Amino acid sequence: MTTRALVITSSILADNGQSNALANRFIEQAKARNDIEVTQRDVVKNALPHLDISELGAWQVVAAERTAEQQVLAARSDGLLAELHANDVLVIAVPMYNLGVPSQLKAWFDRVLRAGETFRYTENGPQGLVEGKRAIILAARGGMYAGTEMDSQTPHLKSMLGLMGITDVDVVYAEGLNMGDQHRAAALKEAFQAIDQLVEGF
Repeated sequence: MTTRALVITSSILADNGQSNALANRFIEQAKARNDIEVTQRDVVKNALPHLDISELGAWQVVAAERTAEQQVLAARSDGLLAELHANDVLVIAVPMYNLGVPSQLKAWFDRVLRAGETFRYTENGPQGLVEGKRAIILAARGGMYAGTEMDSQTPHLKSMLGLMGITDVDVVYAEGLNMGDQHRAAALKEAFQAIDQLVEGF
């Protein structure tokens, strides 16, 4: 049985980004197997504009009644949703920028977090509609933040995933990457080992 993994990268540093190094490690280990199919999406190279009212409004029009402009606008989200639904595992490689996620990654989430598509509102609050998927967060940080009050990034990502119904989430941290070469090498080695173990467990 083939496992399909969607890998989202969001570093503005491209090949020099440490979060991309974590993603590449996952991809290399996954491709070494015959039962994992990987799809890659770089939300920096293929950047999405900030969500605006025109695009939001296009989603709320029945597909058959959309204008030509609305069809183009809605297609952005529809394509990303189809890609999400087609995969079993969502791998998000994310650097920390100013204690948060890159705006390019937030723009991706803004297209896949759609009421009526990936979650719905009920009397008891929102209910996720994406079932049977898991997520892996590969987090690269210059400093040490995991488990502290300054790590607003992890709960934000888990909350957005949870809104869709993805609650099976593993997080791999590579921290202190700007705290000296020795520390960076040790942190990356530990993160790579954790990634290898996750892939082995598929």
